[in-house]
This record gives sequence, structure tokens and C-alpha cells, in this order.
Amino acid sequence: MPLSDLTSAQKALLAQDIPAFSEAEMMRRRKALEVVMQEAGVDALLLYGANRAGSAIQWITGWPVTAEGACLVVPGKQDVLWVEYFNHIPLATRIAAQADVRSGVPSLIDNVIEEISARKLGEGRLGILGPVGLAVGQKLEAACGQLANLGKAYVDLRLIKSAEEIDWLTIGAALSDEAIVAMRAELKPGMSERELADLVEHAYVPHGGTTHIHYFGISSMESPAQYVPQQFTTNRQMNAGDVVFCEISAAFWGYAGQVLRTFAIAAEPTPLYQELYATAEEAYQEITSVLRDGVSPAQVVEASGIIERNGFTTCDDLVHGYGGGYFPPILGTSSRPAGPLPEMNFKAGMTVVVQPNVISPEHNAGVQLGDLMLIEQNGVKPLHQAPREFFQI
Repeated sequence: MPLSDLTSAQKALLAQDIPAFSEAEMMRRRKALEVVMQEAGVDALLLYGANRAGSAIQWITGWPVTAEGACLVVPGKQDVLWVEYFNHIPLATRIAAQADVRSGVPSLIDNVIEEISARKLGEGRLGILGPVGLAVGQKLEAACGQLANLGKAYVDLRLIKSAEEIDWLTIGAALSDEAIVAMRAELKPGMSERELADLVEHAYVPHGGTTHIHYFGISSMESPAQYVPQQFTTNRQMNAGDVVFCEISAAFWGYAGQVLRTFAIAAEPTPLYQELYATAEEAYQEITSVLRDGVSPAQVVEASGIIERNGFTTCDDLVHGYGGGYFPPILGTSSRPAGPLPEMNFKAGMTVVVQPNVISPEHNAGVQLGDLMLIEQNGVKPLHQAPREFFQI
């Protein structure tokens, strides 16, 4: 979706200095989390994050984790948020305005334990949520006793998106689409992967987007040697006759879109790539025609069967939950399963990425096609509006 096509409310969010969810939305989250705590039998819950990982802290307080962070949640009490580094405290205080923001220096986890001990919240009454490492976990258990891991319950809370979250994801999708617009306009022979990364970031950063991921793959179509986008860029340059395929997620304050597209550079797609892409397009259409509230993972995998019938397979996941994390159900194809099929059905309000990365059986050629979309009662609604075609540059 072009940024110009966002609703007036979405444009207003994008224009805010520091965007924030409504008080009602934050209260909804808090109440849902407290229900989970009650069901788990815990009196307090420690949300933890480090090295920009740990989405629960941002979901509850608004603060995106930087180096290290922890938030103590106790029903009926003000949240306490610890952030690493003194220079992060001023912004954290602005963003997490409802929390008691404190320093994590000299040891964040020691400061947390001191507060927990002062409130006598240990002895099996403390829940934990987030990417807690061994050293931190051992310290907490030594001080507080056995911890209740509420990770699965948190994932379940995040599967269904609120109306406000859909707005934020729609903005993330529009920012991601800007990268596709830039690629269509400016890809050319001689451009390197590093320059390509610079191109796509310049498409959304000026509008308030941040990079969640941008993965690229470049290969000769006549002598293919790459079948899935890479997680890190090289200095490889694209040439006439190359294929370029990408997976791009630009984020709006933690809410990212995910758009996957394929480009032929200064040449017609070869017969192999035409067939790969046609298969991906048909698989995409079949999957999206099936997806709706109540559909099972098995039905979605069955809908992708054209991939194997055409003699191809996949490398990347076929479908996965997305929006605040990489969520279930995570599905592969019959020829490349992503593990046992989860015992859950798709539900209205879930957001998922459909992304058939169709590849050759020799694992040397591939294409990407996909979008983040909203599951509705009677179908799906793509949140991206970048054209779905095999772009010829």
C-alpha cells in the first residue's frame, strides 16, 4: 500500500513524535496478561529482554528493548521497568510513561532481585517471560525459587490482533512496500547487494520505518546458484540476466510488514524461472483461496500441492504467523515439512505471511512471492499492495 493510501488515522499515527496505543488498548493487554498470571498461579511476572529481543516488554510498556531490560508486573501495582545504561533512561521514561523507570546499573538482574525480595514475591510465585539466558535464570531461581514460564501463554495472547495493532501492521506493510517501489525504479546491472540494502532502507527510513529484515538473493538465470535470500549482504553485483529475489520487513515501532518479490534484470526470465514463478503464483492463489477462520494447517499444506506436482519443492517456510513475533502455525510443504503439523486452526484476527519460496529439486534456483495478510471470517486480506508479478527491470 502506498503511504498516501493510509487512512487519516494511520497517517496521524505515522506523524506522531512518539506514537502510542490508546489507553483502552494498553488496558486490554494488561487485563489479558493478568488473566494468564492468575491461571498460572503467579503473583508477579517478570518480563525480560536483551539485545533488542523480548517483545513482551514493548507490548506492555511501549519500550523497545535495547541492551537489556526487565519489567516487573504485579496486579494492582505500577509496573517497574529497568533499562540498561543511564543514557537510555530519559527516552524510556517518555515512552513507558506509565511505568516506574529505573536504572539497571551496575547489574540489572541484581536490581530486579532486590525489588522482588523486598516485596517477598519468590517461592514459586514468580512467573518469567522472555529470552532469559542461563546465567540470568540461575540467579533468579537461586533468589526466588522455581519460576513459572509463561512463554506459551504469551504467544497465545499475541496470535489475535486488535484493531489498533492491525493499523500499526498496515503502516509497517506500507513502509515495506516502499522498498519494492524503490527496487522497481532503481535496480540496474552493476548494483551490489550492499547498494541494494542502502536503496531499500532509504525508501522507508525517511518516513519513520526501521529495518526488521531485508534479505536478498542474486543469481544468474542461465547458471543458477542461489535459491533462497541470504540473511547478510555480500559485495556481489547484479548483471544483465540475473534474478533478484527478496524478503523485506520494514517496521513501525515493532510492527513490521513482510513482502517477498522477484525481479529479472535486463533480460526475459528463462523457461525454468518462468515455471518456478508460475508455480509460486498458483500456490499463492490456492493457499489464499483456502485460508479463512477455522481452516486447519493440513488444508493449507494440501493447497500448496501444485509445488510438488510441478516437480519443485521449497526451502523457506510456506506460511507462518507474524506480527510482534514469528508465531505459529509455522508450516512447510509436503516435500519440506516444518515439523509436525500444529494442532490448531487459523482464526479470524490472526496475521500470517504466505510465502511460497518455490525452488528447483537441485537446490540451485528459486523465487520468492509473499505477503503479510489478515485472516478474516470468510477469507484473507493482504496488508500489502505491492503488485504481485515477476518484475522485469
